[in-house]
Amino acid sequence: MKRVIFLITAVLAVMSAKAVDHDSIFVAETLAEASHLPRTICFPLHFARKFLGRPYVAHTLECNDEEQLVVNTRQLDCTTLVENVTALTLCAYRNLYTWRDYLNVLVEMRYRGGKLDGYTSRLHYFTDWIDDNSRKELVKEIQQPVPPFTALQTVNVNYMSRHPEYYKALKMHPEMVPVIAAQEDSLSGRQYRFIPKGEVSDTKALRSAVRDGDIIAITCSKAGLDIAHLGFAVWRKDGLHLLNASQLHKKVVEEPMTLGQYLSKHPSHTGIRVVRIEK
Repeated sequence: MKRVIFLITAVLAVMSAKAVDHDSIFVAETLAEASHLPRTICFPLHFARKFLGRPYVAHTLECNDEEQLVVNTRQLDCTTLVENVTALTLCAYRNLYTWRDYLNVLVEMRYRGGKLDGYTSRLHYFTDWIDDNSRKELVKEIQQPVPPFTALQTVNVNYMSRHPEYYKALKMHPEMVPVIAAQEDSLSGRQYRFIPKGEVSDTKALRSAVRDGDIIAITCSKAGLDIAHLGFAVWRKDGLHLLNASQLHKKVVEEPMTLGQYLSKHPSHTGIRVVRIEK
């Protein structure tokens, strides 16, 4: 049985959620529309396309001196696009169609164990996000078959603790840095199968392994990081594409080039991990 999303901690957290009227209206209208859609629809892509054209803005969750739930559907980076779409999708899968439902799901997904308890309770590294939400049965990482999952990533993260000057909360609260470092230590050494970028091409194996609407997490060789970028899988006749909040295009787009072409233009990108939102 899947874990019930309505938790007391989530309900308490949503009471102090930071959003604007546009966000609550957009979410309510989007979920109301979804309640009438056939269950066969690809909900992740349906919701992701609602955000097409919205501006890319980084660090929208870092707007408060103390951690609180932030909802911003107007401006997105790659992580907040994935979180907004995943929250909407989980609501639709579970027949939850209100603004408060959405906030509860967002808390459950964004914070360790579904409990908002300060900045360090947020799932900052995407590997941590995947693992925690897999335990909550909200998502499932796909690591088979082989091929195309022929490569193994050994996670080694330390970027946040080594560069606290880049994070508002860590600059204001240096006592949090050792907590983040301990979380990094717990993640480092974990291994995950992924598809190397040389195998991200239009093959039968890839079309079988990756579905429309899967979350694509791009692995990288950058020191101290596990994942470089996120988006959603979109299959077209010419192959796999990425729907993402693009810093290059400065908005949410479906990339015109294939994902294989996209990866080849970034030397530090090594391949993709694949995460599926659980029904």
